[in-house]
Order: sequence, then C-alpha cells, then structure tokens
Amino acid sequence: MTQSASQTSPRVAKEATQANALPATGLSLLGLFGSKNDLQAMVRLPSGRVKTVKTGSRLAQGRVLGIDPTGLVLEKSGRSRRFEMPGR
Repeated sequence: MTQSASQTSPRVAKEATQANALPATGLSLLGLFGSKNDLQAMVRLPSGRVKTVKTGSRLAQGRVLGIDPTGLVLEKSGRSRRFEMPGR
C-alpha cells in the first residue's frame, strides 16, 4: 500500500506530537517569526482559533506590549503577563 503525500506516517506523527505540550485552555504561544526588528507571534486563542499578532495588537486577553526572540508580553488592566515558547 502506498501512502499519499498528504498523509503522515504513524511513526512521524508520534515523534512530532507531544501530549499536553500546550494548556487545554487559555492563550498559547505557538511560534515567533519575522525579522529581529519586526517580530510577530502566532497564538492560539482560548476558542482554538489561531491568530498572528504584532506589538500593539489587541486581543480579549490584552494588548501585546512587546515580542522578543523568546516570547511575548500582554498587558491587561495594568498587569503584564509573559508568554514563552513551549519547552522553555
């Protein structure tokens, strides 16, 4: 049986998947990308929707104060919270 290009082999899927790597609820940082002076972040919202944000973006969870090579900082109601890449 030949596997199509769109299917992932069970061995690869097992190696690429980590159980409970991200919290089931709340905001999760999925990735960082862009140039050093213009970093953007990909986040998973509590609804499960994935969104790309940059410094100044507004979410229900707060406003993005900044993004650096290790994570992002959100501010809401005068309090800031840092989100780092999983595994850090």
